[in-house]
Amino acid sequence: MSADAVNDCYIALELSQRTWLVGFLLPGSEKVQTMAIAGGDADALLGAISRIEAKIEGDVWSEGLTCRMRVCFEAGYDGFWLARFLLDHGIDTTILDPSSFLVSRRGRRAKTDRIDVEAMAFTLKAYLLGDKSVCRPVRLPTPEEEDAKRLARERTQLKKERTRHVNRIRALLILHGVRSVPGLWGGRWRDALSNIRTGDGRELGRFLLRELCRQFERLDVVHAQLKTLEKERIEACSTEGSINSGQKIRILKQLSGIGEVGAAHLVAEVFHRTFRNRKHLASYLGLAPSPYASGEVSRDQARRETNRRASCLSNLRGVGSNTSHKAI
Repeated sequence: MSADAVNDCYIALELSQRTWLVGFLLPGSEKVQTMAIAGGDADALLGAISRIEAKIEGDVWSEGLTCRMRVCFEAGYDGFWLARFLLDHGIDTTILDPSSFLVSRRGRRAKTDRIDVEAMAFTLKAYLLGDKSVCRPVRLPTPEEEDAKRLARERTQLKKERTRHVNRIRALLILHGVRSVPGLWGGRWRDALSNIRTGDGRELGRFLLRELCRQFERLDVVHAQLKTLEKERIEACSTEGSINSGQKIRILKQLSGIGEVGAAHLVAEVFHRTFRNRKHLASYLGLAPSPYASGEVSRDQARRETNRRASCLSNLRGVGSNTSHKAI
């Protein structure tokens, strides 16, 4: 433990949409002080940090001491841009994994933004002074790595949206005894709807027909966006040196059951990361067990989550076909 580390100022940020709560632990103090600024105002945050520095410099006892600003916040809603902003201004910044915090096991635990920011400031201090058990930091991805994930994630969202529209159309028609649904995959649905009859031989109702038309129009938009996204993916994969490198994808495709889309997804989400060992990799993918053993009781807490993530990984196999209509 260095003397410089002891004399650092530890600043925790509790980020929300409306306000950012800044909690700071001054050198030699055991009390976290707080101030609030407008949410999303990075310049106001720099001003707050400057005021904290001025406060430290104004203390008589701090003369001649080197004091660094050590900032932290939880990974979450605001993403990673704030960390890059602070690092660009020379401020040491750590992104913390909120799921790794040591939490009190009391049945009823008070929770406010002030309590959270105070606990985070002490957690940051303990971590930077050498206690690695109190929390885990989150690796800051490069802007290129973060942007590369958008192709696979947008595709997943579009396929979910397509499934919602298809299910809604089918549900509306089944309500009236219509089991066959033509035009779901880009066919001539307008002509098909004009010829559909209900289970008891009647034409579709006026408002039902209009609702179905609007649902099909939204479905057509999703189909068009998926085609555009597929062109962008092919273009990105053909560019060597990018995160979505075609070389990595070609290597993964040599494995049995891995398609081009699944390989691109793995490259964007997994293979730019660094894993210490195979256990670390299994933990990231949700494949590592989480045992609960106390006395004669022994069970695996993560069995359901492990099965779910394993199912998601298995769904990546063979999704290289662009003609499949099943949502990943």
